[in-house]
Amino acid sequence: MNIRPIGERLLVKPLKVEEKTSTGIILPESEKKSESNIGEVIAIGDTNIVNIGDKIIFKKFSGAEIKNQEEKYLILDIKDILALIK
Repeated sequence: MNIRPIGERLLVKPLKVEEKTSTGIILPESEKKSESNIGEVIAIGDTNIVNIGDKIIFKKFSGAEIKNQEEKYLILDIKDILALIK
């Protein structure tokens, strides 16, 4: 992919999170209540707060959704990041 965000923005690939019931049964996609707000940083603009490959938690319903070769990505403002996952 050759997309580079400008300004203080990030290109993020949302990660799919398996959701399980308390008994360990994995719920199908149709039963999941909402999409994950966890993603991996693919490209960065003018910021040094995060690095490529970092996993982040971001605000739900934020950013602009784009598709590239059937993959879904988000372009987020740096202020939409809530936490880094270590």
